[in-house]
Amino acid sequence: MAWIPGGTFRMGSDRHYPEEAPSHHVTVDGFWIDRTPVTNRQFKAFVNATGHVTTAQIVPDTNDYPGALASMLYAGSLVFSPLPRITDLRDWSQWWTFMRDANWRHPYGRNSNLKGLDDHPVVHVSYSDALAYARWAGKDLPTEAEWEFAARGGLDGEEFAWGNTLAPGGRHMANIWQGRFPVQNLGEDGFERTSPVMAFPPNGYGLYDMIGNVWEWTSDWWSAKHEADPAKPCCIPVNPRGGGEEASFDPCQPDIRIPRKVLKGGSHLCAPNYCRRYRPAARHAEPVDTSTSHVGFRCVVRSPTVVRHEQEEMAPIST
Repeated sequence: MAWIPGGTFRMGSDRHYPEEAPSHHVTVDGFWIDRTPVTNRQFKAFVNATGHVTTAQIVPDTNDYPGALASMLYAGSLVFSPLPRITDLRDWSQWWTFMRDANWRHPYGRNSNLKGLDDHPVVHVSYSDALAYARWAGKDLPTEAEWEFAARGGLDGEEFAWGNTLAPGGRHMANIWQGRFPVQNLGEDGFERTSPVMAFPPNGYGLYDMIGNVWEWTSDWWSAKHEADPAKPCCIPVNPRGGGEEASFDPCQPDIRIPRKVLKGGSHLCAPNYCRRYRPAARHAEPVDTSTSHVGFRCVVRSPTVVRHEQEEMAPIST
């Protein structure tokens, strides 16, 4: 793990997607964070030690999906699998397939395996899977503020984790999509899917893959936007924990009451023409029961001061 000294920074962005705004000041105390996303090798050790069964390996509960036919509910996970012809970029079902028996051991379906992928980030993990690993390891999942502060690598206000140029000098700094998403992947960075966790340069804090490769879970409930700066500079939030669970539900699916957490960092599927979320400020909502072939996580350990502050000031957070 790497020690992040903490400090005050400007979180969010006013220049991109509305959910990243408004840009605002936040203070975080120092903490330790994994240098890389959790790998398949590490997750395998956890499963072997605990017998943990991931969400993707369990048949969904019919009560969570009103109106769904029993035949539609089976163990599996979302896999990036684009149709030969894409007609509408607003319809993500043209490239995402809920694939039977896809899970962390079989990332591309039942006939796939982890051969050669030990040092790639584990995928097909839900929020509860990530939290179970973190607790087993004596760690926790980062808050959105902690994650974003660490991702910036000491470069407050810069566009990317390494500066303001996406590919300085033509050098690819992260595993993202090159070409026209989702039909043309040029693979100029050397990878079409996930990559080994140290394949690209670290940021200023010595952290790898804070941008691209896989999205990463945080512990914060999703909120549609950030809170603005307080009226008084003395009231800058310290170690904020995001919004409440009730506000995290998807308003477009009122019958499905599954809360959502914040994902950070973008993935190998983020592309300039479609999803420009390969930036520290970017954020995305993910239902806690959902797993995909492009979502993973990393863990943190907080200093005793931060833990004590949370115990005194924060109500218990539902998982």
